[in-house]
Amino acid sequence: MSDAPGTHTLPGREAPEPAMNPENVERELERMHGSSFGWALACCRWDRQEAEEVLQASYLKALEGRARFNGHASVKTWFFGVVKRTAAEQRRTRLVRHLALGRWLLRSPAGPEVPTPESLSSRNEAQARLRRLLRRLSGRQRDLMHLVFYEGLTVEQAAEVLHVGIGTARTHYERGKARLRELLESETTGAGEGR
Repeated sequence: MSDAPGTHTLPGREAPEPAMNPENVERELERMHGSSFGWALACCRWDRQEAEEVLQASYLKALEGRARFNGHASVKTWFFGVVKRTAAEQRRTRLVRHLALGRWLLRSPAGPEVPTPESLSSRNEAQARLRRLLRRLSGRQRDLMHLVFYEGLTVEQAAEVLHVGIGTARTHYERGKARLRELLESETTGAGEGR
């Protein structure tokens, strides 16, 4: 076997090629498309769609210069390595997405229960009643109740929003709750007496 000076080729192995210009590499990639697709299929567990995506991504890497042929191996050996790494990257990306989605689904509560017309009507009546009773509170009590119950703020946070001291906010909050309780009780007993 007479190889170029300083190079040795093992039997059955391709000899390394000298660095080629990009046009020659492109031409060589085009020539070996069939075998590249076969290799992509093997790397993708014979999933045709996945193999097509992997091969396309591999071609893009080669043509955009993100994977460079340096002449240390044959174009075929180099490109098959690019295909194998691209398949592994895409498999890893899919796995990470799948795991993240699984974690998200486990944390997510079950879908919202579809309300019946009766429950919607009942809820709307209760909300209208509560809004009517809230309007009967003082302005500061009403604001505090709204911030705490509807906006989910703590009494301390509501005090900051309203620019009042925490002690003042707690007092108005407690008085507002007591006044709402009174109003609810008087409305309930008044409605029972009217029947």
